[in-house]
Amino acid sequence: MFERFKQKHDRTPKGATDRVPPGQYVTEKFPVLQYGSVPSYQALEQTWDLRVWGEIESPQTFSFAEFRALPAITIKTDIHCVTRWSKLDTTWTGVQFKEFLKHIPALKPSAKFLLAHCEQGYTANVPLEVMEDDEAMLAYKFEAQELEPEHGFPLRLFVPHKYFWKSAKWLRGLEFLPEDKLGFWERYGYNNHADPWQEERYSDE
Repeated sequence: MFERFKQKHDRTPKGATDRVPPGQYVTEKFPVLQYGSVPSYQALEQTWDLRVWGEIESPQTFSFAEFRALPAITIKTDIHCVTRWSKLDTTWTGVQFKEFLKHIPALKPSAKFLLAHCEQGYTANVPLEVMEDDEAMLAYKFEAQELEPEHGFPLRLFVPHKYFWKSAKWLRGLEFLPEDKLGFWERYGYNNHADPWQEERYSDE
């Protein structure tokens, strides 16, 4: 059944097959998948902030204006969802994670993992070494437009070299940890490493 579905929906450009991980099909759409409802924000300048804490010298909180004042970059890259769709040549704008580290108190040597805290209690875990990738960022624009609410407005984690559930939407906090702590979907059976090229979809694979 999946093969028939894949053949029907596959829009892989010629010469792009080496960019599509095993078991994936290419789509031009941007499917919406989430746990819980889509948050609604009012008066972001007064009601939204981003907290940073854990294995750093001191905690810090950014207001909406303070975060948006940080240096931003725009990248073009491919994204891959555990539900088997891939979308090629997507454009994202936000604060590169390596740049973000320059604007918070110094990390302690014990900081090895990042736990993203999002609206409605959702979490996603990523090793810090993964966040050192040049394309890892805190993203707030897609295709030069503000993220749509269902895609994470006003901020999402962006980790394109992992399955897309690691790119957690509606980000509100970043906790630096000395040891790994499973995120929401990892606790429910998803693979902790989430490498699309290894098809690390579920914990028993």
